[in-house]
Amino acid sequence: MSFTQFPHARPRLQRSELAVPGSNPGMFEKALKSAADYVFLDCEDAVAPDDKAQARRNIVQAIHDLDWRGAGKTLSVRINGLDTHYMYRDVVDIVEQAGARLDTILIPKVGVPSDVYVVDCLLTQIEIACGLPHRIGIECLIETTLGMANVEAIAQASPRLEALHFGVADYAASCRARTVSIGGLNPDYPGDQWHASLQRMLVACRAYGLRAIDGPYGDFNDPDGFVAAAKRAAVLGFEGKWAIHPSQVPLANAEMSPTAQEVERARRILVALDEAAKAGKGAAQLDGRLIDAASARMAENIVRQADAIAARGR
Repeated sequence: MSFTQFPHARPRLQRSELAVPGSNPGMFEKALKSAADYVFLDCEDAVAPDDKAQARRNIVQAIHDLDWRGAGKTLSVRINGLDTHYMYRDVVDIVEQAGARLDTILIPKVGVPSDVYVVDCLLTQIEIACGLPHRIGIECLIETTLGMANVEAIAQASPRLEALHFGVADYAASCRARTVSIGGLNPDYPGDQWHASLQRMLVACRAYGLRAIDGPYGDFNDPDGFVAAAKRAAVLGFEGKWAIHPSQVPLANAEMSPTAQEVERARRILVALDEAAKAGKGAAQLDGRLIDAASARMAENIVRQADAIAARGR
């Protein structure tokens, strides 16, 4: 390992992240009762301009009225972009009135590190002024070419930063890609056209201690397509995926969880290497294959995730 290392963000189980429009309070309790690990209440794209102010009020009320933490949910709010006049009121109104019960703020369309700095500054001042009992985390959506061009710098923008999310729809628009699909494969492209971007964002996350979350799959009537997209993200190392419809939550949870066979083998690897170490050996054989310290690090990732899922109880 390099002598230079970056601390890991606060660990949170984030296999599934359910998006809920702030303008649709009828969906709040359904989200609370869902199997989603994460819920974000949305002020941005899912809310029409004329509904922005009411959406904020709905969100504040929902944060107070519903026991999100008691239901095992991590709760986030997606604010409007810094290029709008809605953003500052999103942060000020929601955090001043309900920040004590809020876990993270999700910033859309982050392009440069200073975008994160602005929100960090606002949060810091509100937390001090209101005497909030904990520091609210920040998560960022990488969904523009500017954001991807600066993703490594964005990943280091704030000690509050916990995760980066890949926003495929706006990213496709920013790239001027010839597609109108949200997260699906293009039959004219030989493979996954977003693979390189996903991999770049993932590397930035892991280098600087952040969680890596894949974004939406737009066709919620295509579970097979969602599962395929989730599998592609999971095999790269992403630990979560958005759900824009409740039916996608169990699919995300399943695909972003290691299988029983993977967990069992990982535990066997750790046992075999522990026994080898006691015998003065740095490597071992398991099922006819060499395993060593690198095998242990891979196995530990799987076991750690399995333990977190078991602790949540579903």
